[in-house]
Amino acid sequence: MGYGLFVMKLRLVWIGKTRDRRLAELIDDYQHRLSRYVKCEVCELREARSSREPAAVLEAEAIRLLEAASSSGFKIALDERGKQFSSQTLAQTLERRQVDGMREIAFVIGGHFGLSERVKESADEIWSLSQLTFTHETARLLLIEQLYRAYTIIHGHPYQK
Repeated sequence: MGYGLFVMKLRLVWIGKTRDRRLAELIDDYQHRLSRYVKCEVCELREARSSREPAAVLEAEAIRLLEAASSSGFKIALDERGKQFSSQTLAQTLERRQVDGMREIAFVIGGHFGLSERVKESADEIWSLSQLTFTHETARLLLIEQLYRAYTIIHGHPYQK
């Protein structure tokens, strides 16, 4: 495994800033580590006003999420009911996509109310980090850590052990 420099770009699209300073620092650290292997962009979108009904919030956020992820060639929505991977299988999946010439993947994480059905239907795939439910801020950290782990596996580096 491992093919030198990766040309694929990962785009992490989510609603709102990570307010928990400790989680934000960890996310930044993993983004920096991941950048050694692949270009990785975090796109934080403005939250819809929470005083609105959940359906209205989901719809307003769906518009922002779909617009931000629209330039990506491939969209993956994160949802607890999606497909799950082992770390090894995730690494193999990302590597195969790169070898097949995929240029960009957008990973989409919803806000407090999750993702609207419209966002999930527009995704090329739906993945799950776990059957457990996490806060959207924790899901951000888990996703970027697992992406970093996958790239260390691809490159044969010892982090994953």
